Amino acid sequence: MFKLRDYQLESINNIYDSVKKGHHSIIVQSPPRTGKTVIMSEIARRATKKGNRVMFVVHRKEIVDQVIKTFKANEVDMALTQIGMVQTFTRRVDKLSEPTIIFVDEAHHVLARSYRRILETFPDALKLLFTATPVRLNGEGFEDVADDLIIGKPISWLIDNQFLAPVDYYAPVALDSKKLKTKRTGDYDEQSIKDAFKPKIYGRTVDQYLKLAKGKQAIAYTYNVESAERLAKQFCQKGILAKAVSGTTPKAERDQIIKDYRAGKVRIVTNAELFTEGLDLPNVDCVIMLRPTKSLSLYLQFAMRSMNPRADKTAIIIDQVGNVQRFGLPTQDRYWSLEGTKKQKESNRPKIQPVSTCPSCFAAFYRNGNTCPFCGADLVEEREIEVVDKAELKKVVARRKEIFKKIINDKVANNVVDKKPSDLKNYAEVKAYAELKDYKPGWAYFYAKQRGFIK
Repeated sequence: MFKLRDYQLESINNIYDSVKKGHHSIIVQSPPRTGKTVIMSEIARRATKKGNRVMFVVHRKEIVDQVIKTFKANEVDMALTQIGMVQTFTRRVDKLSEPTIIFVDEAHHVLARSYRRILETFPDALKLLFTATPVRLNGEGFEDVADDLIIGKPISWLIDNQFLAPVDYYAPVALDSKKLKTKRTGDYDEQSIKDAFKPKIYGRTVDQYLKLAKGKQAIAYTYNVESAERLAKQFCQKGILAKAVSGTTPKAERDQIIKDYRAGKVRIVTNAELFTEGLDLPNVDCVIMLRPTKSLSLYLQFAMRSMNPRADKTAIIIDQVGNVQRFGLPTQDRYWSLEGTKKQKESNRPKIQPVSTCPSCFAAFYRNGNTCPFCGADLVEEREIEVVDKAELKKVVARRKEIFKKIINDKVANNVVDKKPSDLKNYAEVKAYAELKDYKPGWAYFYAKQRGFIK
């Protein structure tokens, strides 16, 4: 049996409370990498212990074996458990034993006809619909299939409490976004992605990896099989063992690549249409994005693949396609609702906080000052020249005199005056640096928190 984390037990208790209130079809939101399968296995264990049947519906065949392994490890009665792909269950729905509970994994897909047929066949079953991202690309809501939404802990809380690793995000974009076209399904067209890629993007991607994440195990998300193979070849030419996998890769070969990756024999896996949902690969320390997307679900699955925690770990994300400008940083807390964005007024829709990218090191961050918090480079922005009156000029001169006096008389201020933010060693130095640079209130706290100077 597993020892569940407090936030996982909290989700389970919230589910039971919702059922007691009469809800019968519940969407359970919890961010990627937070153990949704473990939560479901615990509910299944308790249910089968009482003789109840459970059904677990998955979106991809790669996930089935992993779910079975997790359920067995948590002592779920497998004689009372059916685990399978949605397509398989849909074909055999009339022959299935009636479950007491239906679990749906990656439930943002649940509005599809295949899922709905299963749910409608068993109207008396409790439906527990798990997803990290209860949002659809087309803006539709989930009110037709769910009567309650349980929201898990926010990503910021999970990072602060060391259940997720913090992230350094870099966006050396090598793509002309003006050339991207949207297909009928709502995401970007494959040919337009190819046309939008700038020359030598694959070689540049390898160079960025060597600069930012050398030696780390990485997964690269590409837009098709050809791009996955080209990128893997570029890595191999630099002496870095990389393997390309896709839906066309034979299962035995794919399983061997995953096994070798987990053992550390393969450094990079480049993939097309795989490893976006569910699969447990705890040793991913770096994610490389070569697939632009309009799907928030896909973006968070990409980005947070690297955020499994480990002592002193900081995940690295290298975004070559500008996804961060569409969705904000993956660490941003999100607002979730059953109603969907299509029904929401424009003014009520959650806003994406603008992300700044350093022109020197390509780090992406929420700006709070005039210096890059990663490399210390000045962030230059074009402004109209302002005419400053004499009174204002006197204030500026007085402020400069005050700063000069502080540098002379304050040892900490004197020590940090020539440093970059990345060179600061403690909270006192961060505060002194912020004061000398005239940063906004709050910068020192948040930067010190990011660096681990404040627990």
